[in-house]
Amino acid sequence: MVPPGYTFVNSRAWSEDNSNNNPHATSDDVVLARILNLYLPREPVAVFESIHKLARRALLPSTLRLAVDAETNQPTLHPRTTFGEEDRSQPLRTAAGWQELKRIGQQEGLITVAYGEKDSPWNRRVHQFALNHLWTPSSAVTGCPMSMTDGAARLFSAHLGDPDGDQPGRHDVLREVYRRLVSSDPDTAWTSGQWMTERTGGSDVRGTETVARRLTQSEISHDVQRGRDRDAHGMPLGPWSIDGFKWFSSATDSEMALLLAQTGKGLGLFYVPMRRRMGHSDAPGRSPTELNGIRIQRLKNKLGTKALPTAELELKGVRGWLIGDEGNGVKEITTILNITRLYAAAASVAAWSRGLSICRAYTKVRKTQGSLLQDNRPHVRWMADETVRYWASVHLTFFGIALQGAIEQDWSSAARNTRAAQLIPPDKRQAMTLLRLITPVLKARVSVASTDGLRACMECLGGIGYCENNDGDGVLNIARIFRDTIANVIWEGTVSVMAEDVVRVVLDKRLAEGRVVEAVLGEWAIAVLSVCRPAFAEECAAVERMLQTLLALTQNTSKAELLWRGREALQLVEAVVCSCLLMFDAYSDRDEVARKIASRWVLFRALPGDRISKQSCNWEEESAVDRRIFLGADTLPKRRLEKM
Repeated sequence: MVPPGYTFVNSRAWSEDNSNNNPHATSDDVVLARILNLYLPREPVAVFESIHKLARRALLPSTLRLAVDAETNQPTLHPRTTFGEEDRSQPLRTAAGWQELKRIGQQEGLITVAYGEKDSPWNRRVHQFALNHLWTPSSAVTGCPMSMTDGAARLFSAHLGDPDGDQPGRHDVLREVYRRLVSSDPDTAWTSGQWMTERTGGSDVRGTETVARRLTQSEISHDVQRGRDRDAHGMPLGPWSIDGFKWFSSATDSEMALLLAQTGKGLGLFYVPMRRRMGHSDAPGRSPTELNGIRIQRLKNKLGTKALPTAELELKGVRGWLIGDEGNGVKEITTILNITRLYAAAASVAAWSRGLSICRAYTKVRKTQGSLLQDNRPHVRWMADETVRYWASVHLTFFGIALQGAIEQDWSSAARNTRAAQLIPPDKRQAMTLLRLITPVLKARVSVASTDGLRACMECLGGIGYCENNDGDGVLNIARIFRDTIANVIWEGTVSVMAEDVVRVVLDKRLAEGRVVEAVLGEWAIAVLSVCRPAFAEECAAVERMLQTLLALTQNTSKAELLWRGREALQLVEAVVCSCLLMFDAYSDRDEVARKIASRWVLFRALPGDRISKQSCNWEEESAVDRRIFLGADTLPKRRLEKM
C-alpha cells in the first residue's frame, strides 16, 4: 500500500510477500531496486526494511507539509532586539518545518548508518545513500547541512587519535563533537556548516583573507574569569581567535562549522562552535549563550534552496580549534569535499527520480485528444530517452558511493558477497584512484543532467509543471525541486572547476605513475567489458573506441590544450564508465529492459561516425520498448489512478 492519494511512488514497495521475487524493490524507481540488488547482499533484511520505511515516510502528507512550511516560511534575520540593541543571541529564525525535517533526517540515521558497526557485512555507504535518495526530494534541502555534517564526521574520524599537542583539551573536544555528528538522537545530534567562500573568489581558496592567531595566555585567562571560555554545551573553546568575512555560508543555523583561515604558516582548517556561554551561572548548563564572535550580516536571496539559511558572516574574535597542522588546511578540507561532491550528485539524481515518478503517474492519467498520454507514442518515446539518461546517472552516482564505502570498510565486507564484486577493485589503492578520477566527473555530469532532466519533467506536465504547486501538500511541485537542484551544478565547484580537477588527476605522477586513464580506468573498463561482451558485442566495441579516444586525448595533448578540452574529457569518462555499469548490470541477471537501456545509452554516447545496429526490427517494436522503459511492464488499474 501507499500513502492515500500518492500512487506514483512505492507502488512496488518491499514486503515479505514479494521478497522472494525482488527483496530490494522499494519504489516504482526500478533502477534503485536494481542498484540495491547489485551492491548489497540479500541477507541484511533490516537494511531494506529501513529503506522501505523511509520511502513511505518521505511521502506522508505530514512530511510533505513540513517541506511546504520550510519553503513558504523562509529564514529571516532579526539583527536588533525590541530595544534596538544588537541581537547576539538569536538573530536567525527558521521555519518549524525546516527544523522538524532536520530532526527526522537524524532520527532516520541519514548520517549514522555510514558510521555503524565496523564489521557490517554490507556496504554502509550504499545503505546510507539509498535512504538519502528517497528522502532528499521531500527534505526541503536539509540534505545540504547533512552532507556537510557527513563530511565533517569523516574528517573528525581521521583525527580521533590526535594528541592535544599545543592545544590542551583538543582530543576530548574532537571526540565529543564526532559523537554528536554521527548521533541519531535529535536532542544530541549536531549539523555542521562549511565556510570557505570569500569575496575574493569562490572555489579558489588561495585568496582567503580570514586570519587566525593564537590567543595569549592572558587573553585566555581573561575569558575564563568572565565565564566566556566554554561553548554552549560546556566544552572548552579553542585557543585560536579568528577574524574575517565569509561571503557564502550555508547551514548558518548549525551547531558548528569548519572554516579556512590564514595562519603564520599558511591556510589552516578550524573547527568553531556556533555559540558560546556569556558568563557564570549557578545552574549548570543554563548559562545564557550567544553567537561565538559571529555576526550575520545578511541572508542571501537565491533562485532556489529558499528554506536553507545561507548568509554573509562577519567573524570577529571567533574562538576555535586548529584541525591537523598549520598550512595543511586545503588537504584537510579535501576530505570534506570528496564527501559533499558525492552528495551533490546524489541529491541531484534523487530529485530527478522524484520528477520522473511524477511524470509516470501523470502520463497514466492525463488525457489528450481523447486518449491517455501513456498511449501517445512520441511522448512515451521522449520520456523513455529521459529514463535512459537517468539510469546512467544513478548508476554512475552509486558506483562512486559504493567505491567510497569499500574504501572506508574493506572489500570483503563491502563487496565480496554481492553481484558487484567484479566492479569494485579489491586493491584499495586502485579503488581510491578510480574514485578520485570519477568523483569530479559524476559531480559535474550528474548535476547538469539532472537539472536538464527536471526541466524535461516540468515540460511533461505542461503548465502544471511550471507552477509552484504548494497546494495538495506540494506533491506535484517539480518547479521547486528544479530550482533547488540547479544549485548542485555550482555548489562545491562548477563544471569547469571539476574539469580542471580531472585534468589534475590525469597529470598527477603520484597516481599510477601518471597513467591513471590507462592503468586504472582502462584496466577496470576492459575487465568489465570482457564480462559483458557475450551479450553486448557491438556495444563493447563502441566503448573500447571511446576509451581509445580518451587515452589519445590524455596522452597526446599538452596540459594547456587538455584544460581547454576539459569538458570533453568529463564526457568521455562518463560515457565509458556509465556504459560499463549499465551493461554489467543488465548482463548480471539478463533483464531485457535493462539490456535495452544499456544498448540505447551506448548508442546515445557513441562517437561520431560510430554505427551500432538496432536490436528491434521496426519502429513499432521500439515503441513497445519505450513503454516498458518509461512506464514499466504493467500499468496500474485506471480506477486506482483516478484517485490521485
